[in-house]
Amino acid sequence: MLFVALFSVKAGTEEERLMRRTEWDIPEGIRLISEYCLLTPHPECIFVFEAENFQSMMQITGAWNDVYDIDIFPAAKVGELLKEAKSGV
Repeated sequence: MLFVALFSVKAGTEEERLMRRTEWDIPEGIRLISEYCLLTPHPECIFVFEAENFQSMMQITGAWNDVYDIDIFPAAKVGELLKEAKSGV
């Protein structure tokens, strides 16, 4: 299933967070589709990913919840939604 995670700054400097990101690996069970850094602290980063299970997502929040408030939402590609709407599902 597709998800979007929004990371809003809560602690640390930008340099500290970026250095930490260079050392952090995406957890097993997560397929990162895209990752963005924004020029705003709320959110500062966005992950778009697929997850095999809930535990994999919890590894993301567990690794970063000391420096970010993290909100994760299920998502869908617009093309898929339009296809379902046309078929009446």
